[in-house]
Amino acid sequence: MSNKIIIGSDHGGFRLKSDIITHLKNNGYEVDDLGCYTTESCDYPVIAKAVAEKVLTNSGRGILVCGTGIGVSITANRYDGIRASHCTDTFTARMTRMHNDSNILCLGERITGAGLALDIVDIWLNTEFEGGRHQKRIDMI
Repeated sequence: MSNKIIIGSDHGGFRLKSDIITHLKNNGYEVDDLGCYTTESCDYPVIAKAVAEKVLTNSGRGILVCGTGIGVSITANRYDGIRASHCTDTFTARMTRMHNDSNILCLGERITGAGLALDIVDIWLNTEFEGGRHQKRIDMI
């Protein structure tokens, strides 16, 4: 898997996205930040679409952040081939990679603190898809 992560947020996730970018770069990841770049109000569907399309084009993985993580998750999952997972704990982060081969992690700045969010990111990035019976189920989506 590539060490390039495609990332984006709306204004409600900008600060957490900034923390995640620093963390990723400190751990050797290349980061492609598709916005937003300030806390000024913007529309999360625009950012989620950009990240989803780039993940599909580059066969990589992405991270989306908004206030709750829900809006970006709903938007990203509208794209065929995207399996965006809204995670609020490390167990779901691990399982969504192992069983669902999640390719976009969605987080909420207003509901998940930075320390936990960085743990979720690490687990999600370092957990491999198990394949097998899980691939059969993904093919059914």
